[in-house]
Amino acid sequence: MLKRIHHAAIICSDYAVSKRFYTECLGLRVIAEHYRAERQSYKLDLALPDGSQIELFSFPGAPARPSYPEAQGLRHLAFEVEDIEACCHTLASNGVAVEAIRLDEFTQRRFTFFADPDGLPLELYESPASAVSAERA
Repeated sequence: MLKRIHHAAIICSDYAVSKRFYTECLGLRVIAEHYRAERQSYKLDLALPDGSQIELFSFPGAPARPSYPEAQGLRHLAFEVEDIEACCHTLASNGVAVEAIRLDEFTQRRFTFFADPDGLPLELYESPASAVSAERA
């Protein structure tokens, strides 16, 4: 049976810009990087702390995402964080626009959205222990 998500694959329009975003802004660790000459494509494997991965691809002529954020298919990619304010501050200091922090009406956990260089919607979702600590503060 299924155990967890192993990886999410993302196709970017500008490999260098997206590589910098995911490694420097989001702090993901590079596992492997390959250039596939026959496809004129890069594949960058990035690790999250829990062992899950993001595969970043560049494909020449890939079409843009049709709409934001409610296109059919993957709606957004969410990252669990311990300190949502600190993460928002880090993103903003790297020039990334971050929406206001909101509260999930069902889970009472705080979350916010931002976008990668290609407009892919990304979410920060605060871990339960952090959400409880924030309520007490």
